[in-house]
Parts: sequence; C-alpha cells; structure tokens
Amino acid sequence: MKKAIITVVGKDSVGIIAKVCTYLANNQINIMDISQTIVQGFFNMMMIVDLNASGKSFDVISEELDQIGEEIGCSVKLQMEDIFNSMHRI
Repeated sequence: MKKAIITVVGKDSVGIIAKVCTYLANNQINIMDISQTIVQGFFNMMMIVDLNASGKSFDVISEELDQIGEEIGCSVKLQMEDIFNSMHRI
C-alpha cells in the first residue's frame, strides 16, 4: 500500500472539502482517515490516503493538488507517509 499524507491549510471558505475530495475520487485515491478543524476562521485538514489504485505518479498528483490549493486559496501538500513520519519524529 502506498500511503500518503495530504494537508490542507487556509482561510475557511465554502467547498474546500468538496474540491479536494472530488479530485481524490476522480483519481481513484482512497481516503483512509481524515480529520478537519476550523479555528477562528482558519481551515485545517489532514488526510491519510492510499495512492495504489491511481494511475498517476506521486509528482503529478502533488502538482495537481498544489493547483487545486491555488484555486481555493489554501495550501494543499502531499507527502509520502514514511517521509512525513520521519519529519515529525522527535
């Protein structure tokens, strides 16, 4: 299983979750776990996803999520799970 972490951070607005999740569904990317919060108008979402069924490369998915982030005014980042874990280990 190719697990990755998607983070979405930015000013809250209508349609953020819909836009990101529609992209994932259209590209056969399964959401395994999801958490989202809104704090004083700022949106924060973290997803663990499975990239196995997607026909696109990690780099293409990452670039396309960056573009979606620009469209919705948020930062949308994709990282492989092992790299994410290494970066956040004390």
